[in-house]
Amino acid sequence: MAIKDTPEEWQVIGTNEPFRGNKTSVRTDEVVMPDGTVVSRDYQVHPGSVAILALDEVGRVLVLRQYRHPVRHKLWEIPAGLLDVPGENPLHAAQRELYEEAHVKAEDWRVLADVYTTPGGCDEAVRIFLARNLSEAEGERFEVSEEEADMELARVPLEELVRGVLAGELHNTCLVVGVLSATAALAGDGFDALRPAEAEWPARPFDA
Repeated sequence: MAIKDTPEEWQVIGTNEPFRGNKTSVRTDEVVMPDGTVVSRDYQVHPGSVAILALDEVGRVLVLRQYRHPVRHKLWEIPAGLLDVPGENPLHAAQRELYEEAHVKAEDWRVLADVYTTPGGCDEAVRIFLARNLSEAEGERFEVSEEEADMELARVPLEELVRGVLAGELHNTCLVVGVLSATAALAGDGFDALRPAEAEWPARPFDA
């Protein structure tokens, strides 16, 4: 049997939305279990996200440090952002986020990994890109506000980030998945064997 996630949808006989926010909402579904019983499942409805592991010519990853109120931590992360427009091409969103958060552009893009961040309680899907051949973006820097106004930027060797993940010092999902996936790719067939940047993404279908 192939070890591969497969789509499946159990019958929903009722649903309501007790909360709707600016970008996300909370939904309660009444789901029929295989034995016929009906249970309630609460989860966050999320538009989806992109994240970027931007790797420079000497093997350093562009990371940023940002306050995350729900976990009461300043976390080191890779650039990331929401898919704000339904059907938006995730590559275009990733290019925008890399520019806005780091004022950087990249010439080479690949898909590094696709993940569901917390599938037990949220339907968020994230596509993590590998971006290489980096250079400073043209024009003025994007004006940031709120938590982003306090962000710190750094370039850290990939192997140092791996050490931090395994030591329990770095916790951001996209950073953890990104740096470990990049390390696995390097140890395997290399970055050129990764999926192309426009690869199909069933979790969040997009326009060409």
